Amino acid sequence: MNNAAIDALPLLPFFLPASGGQRYCLLHLPPPGRGARGGIVYVHPFAEELNKSRHVAAAQARAFAAVGYSVLQIDLFGCGDSSGDFGEARWDIWHNDLHLACAWLAQRVDGLLTIWGLRLGALLTLDFASRAPLPLARLLLWQPELDGRRSIDRFLRLRLATSMLARDTQEAPGRARATLANGEAVEVAGYLLAPELAHAIDGVNAHALPPTLPVYWLDYQAPQQACPSLPPLARQWREHGAAVHVASFGDGPFWHSSELLACPQLLDATRALCRDWLAEEGIPR
Repeated sequence: MNNAAIDALPLLPFFLPASGGQRYCLLHLPPPGRGARGGIVYVHPFAEELNKSRHVAAAQARAFAAVGYSVLQIDLFGCGDSSGDFGEARWDIWHNDLHLACAWLAQRVDGLLTIWGLRLGALLTLDFASRAPLPLARLLLWQPELDGRRSIDRFLRLRLATSMLARDTQEAPGRARATLANGEAVEVAGYLLAPELAHAIDGVNAHALPPTLPVYWLDYQAPQQACPSLPPLARQWREHGAAVHVASFGDGPFWHSSELLACPQLLDATRALCRDWLAEEGIPR
């Protein structure tokens, strides 16, 4: 299917009723006249990374739809165009949102669901899959965050960096962490981070979430880096019997790039890595 045909695939935007309001969703449908081979739920990354990566996720969702999958993109509570403010977001609410999205899609497609997450969304995917009440087929992880505490520390460094540029309001290192520990929210790059959300993410670590499903893992590899090596955690999962498939891409870290990157290498690498479940008769591998 050529790019023009892929761009013309059916797309259904809608609001899904949920606790605390509505969740904005985009449903990418297979070509007209064919039923879905399965469903895929996309879990977006954290804070501004959602906006930076939305176009790449949409391009991949269209590619999945072109080979017969129904793909649901959902803005979690407090994110994007869904109800709630970011400062009201909670990890458990996001879990509930994913369960709602999976249940909604499972009622409308045959076959098992795939959960696909980017960055912190990939860590949420692993955490959700470890206790998901619905049967799942596999996990697709794009540039997964593996340690929630490190992820929050990295996010808080954005606040520290902003402070260092403002000579009259410099903030001492560790102050944001102390503020959260005191039960107060902190503002980071325009996002109000609640202590409840930060502490919940702090407690999530991929090392404690060994998958029971096949995992398809893609990491960014800078062009000047040596040949890609197997991530240590992926090796550990394999040693414990998990089916882990790993590949790399070199387009760039699109989730925080100042420019909108098209990421054709990532899309090609995803197609190649997932060929065992994407390919079907008449569709090239």
